Amino acid sequence: MQLTVDTVQNVAVVKIHEQQLDASNSDDFKRDIAPVLAERARMVLDLGQLQFVDSSGCGAILSCLKALTSAGGDLKLCCVTRPVRNVFELIRLHRICEILDSREDALASFAKGAK
Repeated sequence: MQLTVDTVQNVAVVKIHEQQLDASNSDDFKRDIAPVLAERARMVLDLGQLQFVDSSGCGAILSCLKALTSAGGDLKLCCVTRPVRNVFELIRLHRICEILDSREDALASFAKGAK
């Protein structure tokens, strides 16, 4: 699983460099994201390259959210493509995870919450 991790103001910004997050690679995603989850309680997932997500991929994202919230943090999603957003809306994931247009908006929403 290709991930890029940047840290901005104590927030992990993780970009997924994959076209899909599904049963074929969701276990790899969970394995590769685990060290990031252990280091940071706040995370932005940049889904700009993702074109397809299935229930396994949604489950992997939800497992990130669960780990972060249990550590007192939160997860924000950004740059969500239309096909992926359609799936999120269908299963109502957009009501559980905050979805923002850009990395900057996601980081700003963390900054607003910190005040």
